[in-house]
Amino acid sequence: MDTHAVVPGAQAIARAASLLRLVTASGTGGASVSELARRAELTRPTTHRLLTALRREGLVDQDEHTGTWMPGPELFLMGNVAAARYDITEIARDIVRSLSVRTEESAFLSVRRGDETVCLVDEEGSFPIRSFVLHEGVRFPLGVASAGLAILAFQQPHDVDAYFERHPELAQRYGDAHSEARLRRRLAETKERGYSLNPGLIVKGSYGIGAAVFTRDGHPQWALSLNGVEFRFGPDRLPELGRTLLAHAHQLTSRIASARR
Repeated sequence: MDTHAVVPGAQAIARAASLLRLVTASGTGGASVSELARRAELTRPTTHRLLTALRREGLVDQDEHTGTWMPGPELFLMGNVAAARYDITEIARDIVRSLSVRTEESAFLSVRRGDETVCLVDEEGSFPIRSFVLHEGVRFPLGVASAGLAILAFQQPHDVDAYFERHPELAQRYGDAHSEARLRRRLAETKERGYSLNPGLIVKGSYGIGAAVFTRDGHPQWALSLNGVEFRFGPDRLPELGRTLLAHAHQLTSRIASARR
């Protein structure tokens, strides 16, 4: 059942929430109303009307010189309150840094937010050639980037089925490699191997591997990932990278369990 059709105002709330996610994903540089309208698949007048309403509530702000839209002060206050429950960046940051130092690749921590992953922490690797697919604030649907693939692989089977029912558009948006059948094969491979592999499916030549990080109750809520250029993730090196990644993911899972007792 489409709740937008039966709950008064739900469609407007969903659209406003989508715009908030897009604004925050744009970082400190902000985004224009035209860009936000295109990415949210809304008309420009509707987008401007929603952004204006959000600005009145302090949730977004507009640069008076450039006209770009950026996160507002109320989001900062809300985020500080939510961080006490959801934010693990402080206890994870040294583990992300260690992962990057050990592998010389760029390392990341992502968190599940609904049907997406959001990058919370990034640490650039020392290897001079890098991939720039991922950075703080970037969102991907579950199953697309290596972090989301790792998280989705360890969901309960009925939750995986429900996810695919909600998102039949993945192949159209991200290419045939993200059809349900092919994604399910990669999910099975991820569970067998312990970590996910994205062999340049988002940007050609940019490889990523991801490992799930679990709550005390055993739910995959976060993921550590490594990202770099293709020749650095060849079959001669991939198993070693995978072992190092899994060791760091296990360390973070154990730390989360200890910190939240």
